[in-house]
Amino acid sequence: MTLVQLEYVVAVDTYRSFVIAAEKCFVTQPTLSMQIQKLEETLGVKLFDRSRQPVTPTEIGVRVIEHARKTLAASLEIKEIVSGHTGEIKGDLKLGVIPTIAPYLLPKVIPAFMEKYPKLQLQVWELTTDQIVAQLKTGQLDCGLLSTPLEDHNIAEMPLFYENFVAYAAEGNALLKSKTLSAADIDVNELWLLNEGHCMRNQVMNICQQKRSGHQARNFEYNTGSVETLKRMVDVNNGFTILPALSLEDFTPAQLERVRYFKSPEPAREISVVTHRSYVKRNAIEALKNQVLEVVPKKMRNNNKKAVMEIYSA
Repeated sequence: MTLVQLEYVVAVDTYRSFVIAAEKCFVTQPTLSMQIQKLEETLGVKLFDRSRQPVTPTEIGVRVIEHARKTLAASLEIKEIVSGHTGEIKGDLKLGVIPTIAPYLLPKVIPAFMEKYPKLQLQVWELTTDQIVAQLKTGQLDCGLLSTPLEDHNIAEMPLFYENFVAYAAEGNALLKSKTLSAADIDVNELWLLNEGHCMRNQVMNICQQKRSGHQARNFEYNTGSVETLKRMVDVNNGFTILPALSLEDFTPAQLERVRYFKSPEPAREISVVTHRSYVKRNAIEALKNQVLEVVPKKMRNNNKKAVMEIYSA
């Protein structure tokens, strides 16, 4: 039994395909299949039911694969110990980031981070919260940057900062008559929202308290996963939207005049680095956390939790 064989078994379980698993492990399918077959012969059991599509693990295979994941994690931890002793951060780090955070943090974080740690290979994917959590559990990602709490006992959360929400309205909108807003001022009939599947949509709806005016709702629905699109819809089509504060950085002075903050305590979301509960690559993840905190405004950092009203995604 070898670590390579365990790696191949875990890959097949993750992708439920010998072809895709071979691609991800950078080997040919015959090589991967042969190594898994050798392991099955050594153990005297079949680990996968190859007659099904997608491929599924057998009953004993599920138990073996669970221990294979733990064994591979332990082997990585040994490398982490050595890396920590030498003070080097190297290898690879696979990061998932939700789209409502990525464009406002990553352009600042990545260049400085890679300059500090040139031996580290950083891979980043923009994904929804559900996708990040699923891939953390299968080992496809090492960590995620998203809004918490998740209330998932398999996921460890490390809060970094609290980002407040603001309203952004079209010229002449009634919201602009007030200097600051309360949740009762928000009319969902005029509100541009992200589509289903984005945690920020649920957070915004929690802020709004579902108030509706007597005006007729729009006769069309626009589904987007982009905060930037929400801004444009307000600029061109009236109404208003609710944005995370970091997205205001590139606003023009004219746009900033159409931003309204909420009365204290301001609604905010908790942003955390999340990992699987038995995660490795601790040194690289800690370095990433520190780099994120370097670019986040001081007033947002996690010691200011009491100054905001947390808005959960559920």
